[in-house]
Amino acid sequence: MKIAIMGIRGIPANYGGFETFAEHLAPLLVEKGHDVTVYGRSKNITYKDEYYKGVRLVILPTITHKYLDTVVHTFLCGLHSLKEKFDVILMCNSANSIFAFIPRLTGQKIALNVDGLEWQRAKWNKLGQWYYKLAEFIATFSPNVVVTDAKIIQNYYLQKYNKKSTYIPYGSPVEKVDTKDALEQFGVKPGEYILYVSRLEPENNAHLVTKAFESVKTDLKLVVVGDAPYSTEYIQELKSTKDPRIIFTGYVFGSGYREFQSNAYFYVQATEVGGTHPALLEAMGHGNCVLGNDVPEHHEVLANAGVYFNTEEPDNLKNQMQYLLDNPDIVEEKKKLALERVQQNYTWGKVAADYETLFYKMVGGKVRVAQEKSVEQVFEQV
Repeated sequence: MKIAIMGIRGIPANYGGFETFAEHLAPLLVEKGHDVTVYGRSKNITYKDEYYKGVRLVILPTITHKYLDTVVHTFLCGLHSLKEKFDVILMCNSANSIFAFIPRLTGQKIALNVDGLEWQRAKWNKLGQWYYKLAEFIATFSPNVVVTDAKIIQNYYLQKYNKKSTYIPYGSPVEKVDTKDALEQFGVKPGEYILYVSRLEPENNAHLVTKAFESVKTDLKLVVVGDAPYSTEYIQELKSTKDPRIIFTGYVFGSGYREFQSNAYFYVQATEVGGTHPALLEAMGHGNCVLGNDVPEHHEVLANAGVYFNTEEPDNLKNQMQYLLDNPDIVEEKKKLALERVQQNYTWGKVAADYETLFYKMVGGKVRVAQEKSVEQVFEQV
């Protein structure tokens, strides 16, 4: 099939979850024999080659503005796709639902991954929240298929709009890395830091994590990985902490990011809005014990493989941090459970296979599973 991914900043990933998602998914689809194009934004992607890991890159401009960046770029991507005539387009982010009709003018099939309930995020003003609610409604009829990456979001669309969606979760690598270059760069040692990863925006609760850590008794450090393009004042306030144990790295991607995930004592997932959070799965896939915010989305992913804290109870996050610091046996137990859960449910191989199956259904083709199994059986016999 001829497949495109749009609605993101592009690959190689240098921003967030959808970009990392595309960087993993697109090359795996190429390995399966498909012609894959990923659209990117000129202000985000500095990679100069036309292909990245076999994936064709199309870089288009946009307007650098908090409220226009995503939608303007996706509009241009939709127009560009008219001459490409893809079999299937995977469009990301419900905000882009209004443009799903453009590729459909030429018969291209659209799958829209709606992500979480973006209108709940504190960073959007009233107009932004209104737009996301409108886009969420438009998403129920503008694409051919709606994709949800969390069962709680799938249930939300079904209950509110009576709209059935295809559940395909996010994925994660399932292994640690051996290098330590990023750790050495920031002066931390394996097993001697707590890790927090997220865009530094209020609803992701980095302020609660840093405040709680300031009160725990430990020689370990807190490594805060992440940044945000439109949260300057919030980030400045975070960095004003007087605790020398807290280290802010900014954005870290690729091998450096995986080094931090591979060597943490435990990982904190403090987000309260969204569906399946990529960093949470990546923490689990790298064998971390996870201390998660007690919200339904995290229970769906973690189940009994994590430890939880409640933001409504004063000092609960601090107390749970101290509990894990004082009980390394619990940390080791949860590490094993988290890794097993990812291996069973959230590998990138499984995610890519699920998307391929969906795309074949959308274009009326037959999945080649039976043929592939017969080939494997022949090799086993040989």
